[in-house]
Amino acid sequence: MKTYTARPGDIDRKWFIIDAEGVVLGRMAAIIAARLRGKHKPMFTPHMDCGDHIIVINAEKVQLTGKKLKDKIYYRHTGYPGGIKSVTAGKVLEGKHPERVVEKAVQRMIPKGPLGRQVLTKLKVYVGTDHPHEAQQPEVLDVAAMNDKNKRSA
Repeated sequence: MKTYTARPGDIDRKWFIIDAEGVVLGRMAAIIAARLRGKHKPMFTPHMDCGDHIIVINAEKVQLTGKKLKDKIYYRHTGYPGGIKSVTAGKVLEGKHPERVVEKAVQRMIPKGPLGRQVLTKLKVYVGTDHPHEAQQPEVLDVAAMNDKNKRSA
């Protein structure tokens, strides 16, 4: 037997579009992270970027289960002593950049390092239904229909 290793010329990247309206954040992020890495493909190679491009629309309408809207806290640091800042998930979703909730959820499921940063460049997240990637003719990936638990009614 020989171990198959994908080469850059062998990789075929597709474009997928996901509508995040009413979909549970963590379940959607796990599916997106696997698709970005290419783990759904039989030719997956851990040290290569084999994944597809993912477009997420309606990022502001993503659902969180339980009390996460007020209990989930995002931390950042200014770099100065005592400069830790925190904001709840609910405030981020109501704020100026609600797409950051989806970006952070996926980012934290991708391996850290140069390959992980390269993989994350293929994720495009937008508020609302408009996106500038119509020329790529993305296929619809219906995350809500994959499992009953993926969709949360308001």
